Amino acid sequence: MTSSVSHHLSRLEAATGVKLIQKVGRGIRLTPEGQLLANRATEIIGRVEAATNELEAQVGLQAGRVRLAANASALSTIAPKAAATLAKAHPGLELSLIDRHPVEALQMLRHGEIDVALIFRYADAPVEEEGFRLVHIGDDPIYLISRTPDDSIANHRDSAWIGGCERCQEELTIVCRQAGFTPRIGSLSDDMVVVQALVAAGVGVTTLPGLALQAHRLPDVHTTEIPNYRRQIYAVTYGEPPDPPATIALIQAIRDSVR
Repeated sequence: MTSSVSHHLSRLEAATGVKLIQKVGRGIRLTPEGQLLANRATEIIGRVEAATNELEAQVGLQAGRVRLAANASALSTIAPKAAATLAKAHPGLELSLIDRHPVEALQMLRHGEIDVALIFRYADAPVEEEGFRLVHIGDDPIYLISRTPDDSIANHRDSAWIGGCERCQEELTIVCRQAGFTPRIGSLSDDMVVVQALVAAGVGVTTLPGLALQAHRLPDVHTTEIPNYRRQIYAVTYGEPPDPPATIALIQAIRDSVR
């Protein structure tokens, strides 16, 4: 460790009153308190980077970067249209797209690693934690994916089901419980292509949103819309308003892409 780093760590230890590093053989390692501080530092650095991007965006959106995270179905349908709209309106603005599930996307947003999270949630789901601000983009119907036309959830009480990400599996469990049973999860995949291939092969049945079927539709499976149940799609930002101009421009491009 350089003398400069050692000096700064010593000052931090003196200021906090806790030991941040400990010797291990010929090296050193962080104490639990030191690891906590390091994790917070990562979050702070992310917020500083986000602030820098906001300052760049203030200059008439002639330059700068805006970052969007979304799950695969939104990233392959809504996001490309939004990207084209944004590029046409603000050609100097750089858009970065990242494939993440809603829970992961919200975590990235809170840490300042992205500017907008495009997520799905349900009408009766608990509200997102304080600090997140949601803009409703639209609703997405949910379909039963099976090998039988005009099928129903109730027909698959004893079937094996294919689960997915945390919110997808929560959605699957809710629709099955509304039909009076708890699904037996036999396989897991987050990939809309893999899931449909498994259904076509008779491995199980599952549910998928309309956006996923827009992105990829295997002709060997049948889709039956589940009545009175839809995902709600939201563009989410974090922190106190107002949002920076680049973020506002991206959300407007997203809204325009689904009209």
